[in-house]
Amino acid sequence: MHEDERQIRDLVESWFSASKSGDFVKILDLIAEDAIFSVTGQPPFGKNAFAAGLQFLRGVAVDGSYEIAEIKVLGDWAFMRNAVRVTMTPPGGAEKRMRGHTLTILRKDEGRWRVARDSNVMGEI
Repeated sequence: MHEDERQIRDLVESWFSASKSGDFVKILDLIAEDAIFSVTGQPPFGKNAFAAGLQFLRGVAVDGSYEIAEIKVLGDWAFMRNAVRVTMTPPGGAEKRMRGHTLTILRKDEGRWRVARDSNVMGEI
């Protein structure tokens, strides 16, 4: 495995670990300042809106899994296709299960890979 691919796989694992532990600071550190996110039912939004959305997850138990289908590194840019399953359980609430696919564009920023663009097509199951 190429070193860049290993670093990207480590980024994904860090993202999932931080999501499970509620470490929003860590998640935001994995995102480029000019990142753009695309999700179903919303216009594209940037890192600040993403950070604001994380506040709704405070106290929510998050668990999940992922399966990376493809990583392609092209210099300081890379893309990744990923299948994701997530379960979110608010305190005293019913769990919500979601699954879907992501297409993520990453950029090497100050020697580290960060999410630059992310298209997330997930739905409830």
